[in-house]
Amino acid sequence: MILEKAQKLGLGAFALLMGASLLAMRPHDASSSKPPQVTAAHLKLATLSPDSRRDIDYRLLDMRLKELMAKPAMVGLAVGVVENGRITFLQGYGETLAGSGDKVTPETVFRWASTSKGVAATMVTKLAEQGKINLQAPVANYAPDLKLPAGNEYKATVGDLLSHRLGLYRNAYDNKLEEGQDPSLLRSSLAQLSPVCAPGTCWDYQNVAYDASSEMVSRITNMPYEQAVKRYLFNPIGMSSGSVSMAGLQSNASWAKPHSAGRRPEPIVDTYYHVPGAAGINSNIKDMALWMEAQMGEMPDVLDAKVLDTIHAPYVVTPTERGRMRKFLERLGTAWYGYGWRSYDYAGHRIIGHRGGIRGYRSLILFDPQKKSGVVALWNSDTWQPGGLEFEVMDMIYHLPSRDWLELNKNPAKSIAALDAEPDSGGPS
Repeated sequence: MILEKAQKLGLGAFALLMGASLLAMRPHDASSSKPPQVTAAHLKLATLSPDSRRDIDYRLLDMRLKELMAKPAMVGLAVGVVENGRITFLQGYGETLAGSGDKVTPETVFRWASTSKGVAATMVTKLAEQGKINLQAPVANYAPDLKLPAGNEYKATVGDLLSHRLGLYRNAYDNKLEEGQDPSLLRSSLAQLSPVCAPGTCWDYQNVAYDASSEMVSRITNMPYEQAVKRYLFNPIGMSSGSVSMAGLQSNASWAKPHSAGRRPEPIVDTYYHVPGAAGINSNIKDMALWMEAQMGEMPDVLDAKVLDTIHAPYVVTPTERGRMRKFLERLGTAWYGYGWRSYDYAGHRIIGHRGGIRGYRSLILFDPQKKSGVVALWNSDTWQPGGLEFEVMDMIYHLPSRDWLELNKNPAKSIAALDAEPDSGGPS
């Protein structure tokens, strides 16, 4: 039969046919395919839309942010707001380097710190939707570097990893990571610890262990984590400034340098780039606002409702979060953790977000997925005072009586923002 076909087609055509068949039989190498193009709809979502403004007083917001920048700990700040699924505000304040005169703009790139966890969880869950990962399967199936006490890597699920329910004490081995030890070896040595609970039964925030997420992404996609994130998330969303390395940060024409709370420039270190799933993302504020739009469900071709429902679901109550955010308790109710995302009951509304902090940088994202409105912010100094911004914006969105959540009118000695180091802020600080 094959020889008959060869005679009819001719030997040359037969060779081409067989070559094409063999090529089709080869394992697919995702790294050789072209990245997806940004759709016209996504390009439209990236544009500023003043017509979508409904609830927020932008004149007041800008005034408050300018007052914030007069505080002694502030150096540079970038803020983005989304209302009704469209970007309505993008603004930079201050400087990329104290005293330099180099202004922060919406194009200035900052580090996300632990806000990066939402990227890793989204990436893993997207692979799960494609049938490449089972979120309820043992984490050992996909991240062999991760070893837990008592062999718990065979009991803890991928979902337990993404929701910080591995049975480890909080921030296990962050100190060793900061000493420069290899994160892969650290993940393997976690087995030497004593468990604090059975997997899935308690919540304790992680960075070293959490980065098993980037290991599984790299193994499944057969490409470096940064390349996978760009190909499957950042490129189709249109996040042109998104990167996952120090080189990616410093290659930008405008990037924010890290500072202490005393406005002293800090040396930039690559420690947490070595755990990219936990704290490795960089971008400008425009791209962070685009990321928030995608998380609101505005880009279903990239992130559909099933993925979003899975990562945003309230899997575990985190009562310590309410203690850490005690200045907001007038309106802040129960706090939960999902897959790389926090969620809260705020004045009767369910809101989704995360914070991040590493040496010299802080970040936040908070939004209402039903109203498709929220705020993102990035800044380059060791202060949590801008953290009150997210609730000032949500109060405007919900038309609630205003509160000085930014504590602009308080004596610094009495300010909760100044006193609270927020060690469980969602960042490795």
